[in-house]
Amino acid sequence: MLSAESAALIRATLPAVGGALDEITTRFYATMFAEHPELLDGMFNRGNQASGAQRRALAGSIAAFAGSLLAEPGTRPDALLARIAHKHVAVGVTDDQYTLVHKYLFAAITDVLGEADTPDVAAAWDEVYWLMAGALIAQEARLCLEAQVRPGHPWRQWTVVERRDETADTVSFLLRPSDGAPAPRARAGQYVSVRVRMPDGVHQLRQYSLSSAPGDQVRRITVKRVRGNGAPEGEVSNLLHRTLEAGDELTLSVPFGDVVLDETDAPLALVSAGIGCTPMVSMLEHLAGETSARSVTVLHADRSPADHALRADTKRLVDALPEARAQFWYERDAAEEPGSRTGLMELDALELPADASVYLCGPLSFMREVRSQLLRGGIPARNVRYEVFGPDLWLADATA
Repeated sequence: MLSAESAALIRATLPAVGGALDEITTRFYATMFAEHPELLDGMFNRGNQASGAQRRALAGSIAAFAGSLLAEPGTRPDALLARIAHKHVAVGVTDDQYTLVHKYLFAAITDVLGEADTPDVAAAWDEVYWLMAGALIAQEARLCLEAQVRPGHPWRQWTVVERRDETADTVSFLLRPSDGAPAPRARAGQYVSVRVRMPDGVHQLRQYSLSSAPGDQVRRITVKRVRGNGAPEGEVSNLLHRTLEAGDELTLSVPFGDVVLDETDAPLALVSAGIGCTPMVSMLEHLAGETSARSVTVLHADRSPADHALRADTKRLVDALPEARAQFWYERDAAEEPGSRTGLMELDALELPADASVYLCGPLSFMREVRSQLLRGGIPARNVRYEVFGPDLWLADATA
């Protein structure tokens, strides 16, 4: 896929470019947004821009893609690309934007690397970029075709039919298509983008997992309010908590996401922390609706039973599945939930089958620790799939 001449130059320059990627992507975004501020209205998450999460995710994806091309020249890192492609179609990325990104990204590379960015080096990295962009464009076109949406237009109006307060900081919204037409196809584990107009007139997007059975006409999303605690508050989550009521309309994308429940009979482990429980409950709802006899282990960690969103739903669904069991960990007040354990999640004492399909969702620090425990316990890395809320700062692990 990558020419031999370019591969040699990429191998030689990857350490230098990789070390400068944070500076490169910082300059790239600053320049692009200065000249195209419209991209901040309904496309890019300004909270992730402010925190640096978006630029770190971009840098990680470029480095991981280039490294994969060098490690396995005859293959393409489709797992990494699929994750990006799903996110792109969910926010309305279009083909022409790859040309725009190329313009500002390569100007930033030249600015940062200076004389080290020779014409040959620039041509080699240009080849890497267009290999990645071309593969993503193809995947995104296929996803739009499958979802029956036009590229850049994944949106549809939904009506809130019910608002449910789950915990002090978590609320569920049950939604139905406003036009009365059938809900779009979804798979257990997928998410939707929510597009809202902020008080300053700028549109912002956030992704929320479906927390209900994917086949229903009424869909549910469960939103945790992001409190500041010294950092900026989550502007979209707080707006939804404050203002969205039954009868209101909300703009949602068609469901996307590549971390979906497999259709095998292999033992299943659903491992989550905090609001990471939402895709797991969707998977449980789907299994219960199918009267599945699959072996299912549900493992969840939270601050306390009172903070555990969808706890009653989880217990109800586990009880409905003949081969399901659940174990909860709480940092405090564990006595309020019979059978739960106090402290952080600890898997060493649990016996998970070596062939289990494991789905993982929660804070990055939690997922890194639990993944390490799973690997020590004999679960192959290829069997562990994960979902990240926000820019994927774990992309380098996607090819591991």
